[in-house]
Amino acid sequence: MNKADLAQKVHETLGGTKVQAEGVVENIIDSIIGALKEGEEVSIAGLGIFSTKMRPARTGRNPRTGESIQVPAMRVPKFRAAKALKDAVR
Repeated sequence: MNKADLAQKVHETLGGTKVQAEGVVENIIDSIIGALKEGEEVSIAGLGIFSTKMRPARTGRNPRTGESIQVPAMRVPKFRAAKALKDAVR
């Protein structure tokens, strides 16, 4: 399932136009991304928690040349599935 499929499901459920459904899906995704950029957690009941964590700096290796390179610290997205989602998938 991709973003277009999600928009189709929203369109089937809410009615309206497909453009409006695509706008709803885009708005939800943009809201989640915006909250994560600000360092907030996004908790969706029954689905899970979107958050960010800091990955520390480390020394990596260029596989082509074998040269050691320094990889900087960075913030990365993280997702923890809710119990309801885990149970539904089993």
